[in-house]
Amino acid sequence: MALEEQCSAPPRWQAISVTHVEFPEGDLTGKLLAYISLLPVAILVGFVTLIVFKRELHTISFFTGVLLNEGVNWVLKHILREPRPCAGAHTTVYAEYGMPSNHSQLIWFFVVYFFLFLYLRMHQTNNARCVDLLWRHVLSIILLGMASFVSYSRVYLLYHTWSQIFYGAVAGSTMAIIWFFFTQEVLTPLFPKIAAWPISEYFLVRDTSLIPNILWFEYTVTRSEARNRQRKLGTKLQ
Repeated sequence: MALEEQCSAPPRWQAISVTHVEFPEGDLTGKLLAYISLLPVAILVGFVTLIVFKRELHTISFFTGVLLNEGVNWVLKHILREPRPCAGAHTTVYAEYGMPSNHSQLIWFFVVYFFLFLYLRMHQTNNARCVDLLWRHVLSIILLGMASFVSYSRVYLLYHTWSQIFYGAVAGSTMAIIWFFFTQEVLTPLFPKIAAWPISEYFLVRDTSLIPNILWFEYTVTRSEARNRQRKLGTKLQ
């Protein structure tokens, strides 16, 4: 259905409980897309959780880039001042202006930065190169699909126009590229010094940028520590 036709015959809207995301009443596709449009919120919650439990400098830098990207979006919205489609269609919106789309800019920042991290930051540490590349490609396709669905959901639910989605994606992708290389070239060399600060040691902030495969490193260290604990416990019992 064309956007003009949707605006001329507005549906009755129903909100997802606890959130202000609305979808056409009785529209199962719209309801599914409304939940998908909440993925950026889940990403923000995930970042906060990772920072609290991992306290890793690159994750903190990544999240800082997300927040900076949000600030750029706010500035662009108030410079361009382009209204949302179907003004008044939704009972609650957090921002009056729609250019560029906040959801689109955030999700594409996250996805493009993740692409660069997967293919440029992560290093090969074993001989299973085909398997390693396969899971990176699969994850990239999933992320691309996620970003596409989030962007489409904002148009389908009449929160944004296609142009607002497109320029949001362009702005988010551009910010991701800039922030990734800034992090790699400027911030990463400083991470060891930052991790050595007394305040960083107090809050257990760490730098894992020199560890090629952090998942494998944490797995082997945890397994080794568990075996040592088990060995000591067995000795005491004897």
